[in-house]
Amino acid sequence: MAEQPTAYRRKYLRIPTDQVISFAELDRPDQLAVSRDVSTGGIRFEAVGIEVHLGDRLRVTFNVGRRTIVATGKVVWAVDTDPITQEVGIAFEEIDPAALRWLEEAIEPVLDMPGPY
Repeated sequence: MAEQPTAYRRKYLRIPTDQVISFAELDRPDQLAVSRDVSTGGIRFEAVGIEVHLGDRLRVTFNVGRRTIVATGKVVWAVDTDPITQEVGIAFEEIDPAALRWLEEAIEPVLDMPGPY
């Protein structure tokens, strides 16, 4: 039996992004990072010069279209990509229902595209 591509095993469809976002521990000032993809379940971003730890709870602020979305979540993985850069995955724990609907609507057109995501 052939194994399905990784994208099909994922719980949430991710859309690629390449934008500056802000993130911070809940009681700290914002830091800047670059998002790599986003889904209704979380966001992946690249942080430079800042150490993020597994289990940290972070607030992230990012744009989808013209909307700014603020969500909080838990760091579910963090990988050093070089001595000063980490790639970080956050699972959303709190996100405004209206913002979640907006994110779902932004992802919906991707579902109509042919091929693997």
